[in-house]
Amino acid sequence: MNASNALRWLLRALIVVVLAAAAAFAWQATRPAPIAVVLAAAETGRVETTVANTRAGSVSACRRAKLATPLGGRIEKLTVREGDRVNKGQLLLVLWNDDLVARERVAREQLDSASARGREACLLADNAAREAARTRQLRDKGFVSEDRVDRAESEAKSRRAGCDSARAQAKEAEARITASRADTARTVMLAPFAGIVAEVNGEVGEYLTPSPPGIPTLPAIDLIDDSCLYVTAPIDEVDAAQLKLGMPGRITLDAYRGKHFQGKVRRIAPYVLAIEKQARTVEVEVAFDSPGEVRHLLVGYSADIEIVVAARDPVLRMPTTALMPGNRVMVLAAEGVLQERRIEAGLSNWEFTEIKSGLSQGERVVTSLERAGVKAGARAIEEAKAEAKAAAALGK
Repeated sequence: MNASNALRWLLRALIVVVLAAAAAFAWQATRPAPIAVVLAAAETGRVETTVANTRAGSVSACRRAKLATPLGGRIEKLTVREGDRVNKGQLLLVLWNDDLVARERVAREQLDSASARGREACLLADNAAREAARTRQLRDKGFVSEDRVDRAESEAKSRRAGCDSARAQAKEAEARITASRADTARTVMLAPFAGIVAEVNGEVGEYLTPSPPGIPTLPAIDLIDDSCLYVTAPIDEVDAAQLKLGMPGRITLDAYRGKHFQGKVRRIAPYVLAIEKQARTVEVEVAFDSPGEVRHLLVGYSADIEIVVAARDPVLRMPTTALMPGNRVMVLAAEGVLQERRIEAGLSNWEFTEIKSGLSQGERVVTSLERAGVKAGARAIEEAKAEAKAAAALGK
């Protein structure tokens, strides 16, 4: 081959190399940039199946009494204020009851009088009985007639009847005292249990009116036993069928965000609550496991409950946000390409899903499925790495 031919072949090879390089550059320039995705690795941990309330629940007290006197009257004495702590049996309120107290005093005086008359009548009856016995002895000796004996025995029986009548009058007076005390007690309000006074409706000198049948009025005193608290919340009727008494649950409060309280199901309503324009629900109560830790909570706090129906630990799991319909997930392969894969899922909740098969520990799945371009075969890069590359480029 002469020099001219060799030169031509060299030029042709050079042109081919340049064209190939240009084509490669053009392909790289027009190739779509990798999609930044959020990834999560399959790892071992606890997975639970839970049931949560459909609407906000509230903190309630095991005992709460809206107290009112059975009688109406003017408030004579008010010994507590809102926020006071009271003991069982402590005096809370007294209505004006001077008339009833006077009647009770009269009844006591009547009892004293009846008791004195009874003692007198019984002494006379005992004396008449002895006199009748002596008369019978005299009759046996022939000193008195039978007629005298009859009169003595009749007198003894009469005196004994008078004694019994006096004793009955004394018992009647005792019953009258009991009735008077009952009337007086209706004007006195005592704490039925220890607790905290939540509300007082009335002041000294104001007239207190009891609630007529079927017409609720404000209670005179609202008393709460805050030593025992629980949460009541509505659960959808479909989910409620899975619940049983004693199941563990978690309680969250809007007032204490980020903090969970442990509890157990203490009651499941035996009926479904049907309210117009609302889903049918079942009221469920969850008691706090540690009452001492929640003494500071206020009755009426809004609360949510999450009841654990089933749990497994440890198992392979992934975020539930990575799961697509049909138990499919998007996996980022080592070469940076997204691959769709079908898995067998187990227990699941809003946070984690158990992986029975289809993924291995450490494999990374896409949780940002809503982003445009996320599909099988697409090039992708983890969002954290994409941000790092962008920051490095800006630094240059």
